[in-house]
Amino acid sequence: MTFPGFSWDACVQVVGVLFDAAVVYSLVYYLLRWIRNVHSLAIIRGVVFVGFLYVVFQALQLNSINWVLSQLTSVLLIILVVVFQHDLRRLLERLGDPRWFMSVDLYNNQESTRVIKQLLRAVDILSKKKIGGLLVIEMNTDLSPYINTGVKVDAVVTAELLVTLFWPNSPTHDGAIIVQKNKISSVDCLLPLSEAYLIDRSIGTRHRAALGLSESTDALIVIVSEETGIISLAENGNLTRYLNREALEARFFKLYKEPAIDRKPSGWFRAWFTQS
Repeated sequence: MTFPGFSWDACVQVVGVLFDAAVVYSLVYYLLRWIRNVHSLAIIRGVVFVGFLYVVFQALQLNSINWVLSQLTSVLLIILVVVFQHDLRRLLERLGDPRWFMSVDLYNNQESTRVIKQLLRAVDILSKKKIGGLLVIEMNTDLSPYINTGVKVDAVVTAELLVTLFWPNSPTHDGAIIVQKNKISSVDCLLPLSEAYLIDRSIGTRHRAALGLSESTDALIVIVSEETGIISLAENGNLTRYLNREALEARFFKLYKEPAIDRKPSGWFRAWFTQS
């Protein structure tokens, strides 16, 4: 049975165009997020500047310099791979995570509200008592490799337990605590240190570790400074400092209540099919 005006070739062509546009959108989106940090952006500016000089030299017909630049372009790809090796590794880690292709909404229930309140209470106590803390909340990216570096506990999230684990001179004081599926999954975990250039020299190891994890995952990381009690939040390679409880609470509830499809371009496909 056929319908008037319907053509399978036209339908396939439309689907191909939509798929092509979606792939380009995703690539541009992640490329812009990748080059957003200062270190990568500075290098890219240098590459663009060299390209600009090449165009100028071509216009001025400076044959010797043009020959040198043309020879350099043959090894430009290798140079970029060497320069961006750590960034490329993080990108491949994200793409290799099967949960990158689907969003998992783990926090849309009453238990999550209780967990958020306990986390906020713990952070508030740590800040007032100037006790250092590094608290990681898993979102969509699987944190199992980092969970395995610590001591697995699978405990209920309570403010008292979190403060006790971060208490000075305790065995778990210096490591990170990872919350997974509304449970304290592991304590005393090791996180990768960020290699991004940081202008603020007062930022210590906890902040660099939080940034390092946020650059390769979509986890939400809360840091409490041991020296000042300042509360900071790391996500998507960015560090926000000098937060109070109200600002952190607003960020928690906003993120937890956002539909998972809004946090990734991959969710756009599900949203389109669901609404159509």
